[in-house]
Amino acid sequence: MLKSLFGMAAAAMICSLVSGCAFVDLKLFTDARDPLKEFTLDGQGKDKVVMISVVGFISDISDPGLIKTKPSTVHEVLSQLKLAENDKNVKAILFQVNSPGGTVTGSDILYHEIVEFKKRTSIPVVVIMMDVAASGGYYISMPADYIIAHPTTVTGSIGTVFMRPQFYSLMNKIGVGMKVEKSGDNKDMGSPFRPSTPEEDKLFQALIDKMAIRFTGLVAEHRHPSEEAMREIKTARVFLADDAVKLGLVDKTGYIPDAVAKARELAKISDDSKLVVYRRSEYHNDNYYNTATNSSHGNINISLVDLGMFNTLTNMPSGFYYLWMPSAE
Repeated sequence: MLKSLFGMAAAAMICSLVSGCAFVDLKLFTDARDPLKEFTLDGQGKDKVVMISVVGFISDISDPGLIKTKPSTVHEVLSQLKLAENDKNVKAILFQVNSPGGTVTGSDILYHEIVEFKKRTSIPVVVIMMDVAASGGYYISMPADYIIAHPTTVTGSIGTVFMRPQFYSLMNKIGVGMKVEKSGDNKDMGSPFRPSTPEEDKLFQALIDKMAIRFTGLVAEHRHPSEEAMREIKTARVFLADDAVKLGLVDKTGYIPDAVAKARELAKISDDSKLVVYRRSEYHNDNYYNTATNSSHGNINISLVDLGMFNTLTNMPSGFYYLWMPSAE
C-alpha cells in the first residue's frame, strides 16, 4: 500500500513537470481543502469546550509544501473560532499554545481576533502553555481569562527583533556589486547589499522600540504586573513557568486536565460537558495531546530533504518579529 501511494505521488509530480501533460488534480492526502469536523475527546453533556491548538511559527502567510500547501496559523485558528462562534452549545475556548512566536503582524492579527471573539460572544478563554509559549506565543495568550503553564513551560521573551540577511561581505570577496539609484536617502535602508549607516540603525531601533512598547503595554493592560516585575519583563528574557507565575505573566502551573476544568468552571458548565476539537479527519484513539487538524493516510509525510532549522531561518523574510529565536523551528 505504501509503495503504491508513493508511486502514485511520483507519477503525479512527473506529470505536472512534463510539458504538454494534462493537469491532474490527484489528491492522496487529507488537506486544508477538506472541511473541519467536530470530534469529541471527553464528556457527554450538551455544552462544549472547544480546544484549539496553536503550534509552531505564527504567521498570516500559508506554507507551500512539496505535495500540499499548509494553511497559515492565523487562517487555521480563525477558521476554528468561526465554527465555535456559530455553535450555540460552545461555552468556552481552550487554546493549547506551543509556539516561539512569529511575525509581529501575524501575532497581532491573532491577538486582535481573539479579543474581538470574546467581545462578540462573551465566551471565556483559557490558555494552556506547552513546551514554549514565548514572544508571539505569549502575545496571543494575553486575551485569555486564565493562563496555565506546564511546570516545564518556557515563556516570556516579550520584545521585538528585526532580522535581515547581509550579503555585502560575501559579494566583496567574489567581486560582485549592486548599484542602486534611489529617490531618497533612506529608500534602501536595510538593504542586504551594503552596511547600514548609524542614522539607519537609529531609525530601525526606533521602530523596534515602538513595537516593543506596544507589546509591554498590552502586558500591563492584561496582566497588571508590578513595576519591579515589569522591569524584569522588559529585558525580553525567557522564564520558566514558576518564575512567570511570580511575575504575574501566568496564573498557575498545571496540566491540560487542569485547564479543561478551569474552562468548565469559568463557563459555569458541568464537569461532564464535552471537550471537542475541530479536525479534518478522524484519528483512532484520539486525545488532547494530538495537535494536528489534518491526517495523511497512514501518517505519510513526503520530504525529500529535511533542512530543519536552516530551512526555517532561510525562508523567513526580512522583517519584524515577536519571536524567541532559539526555538524558531
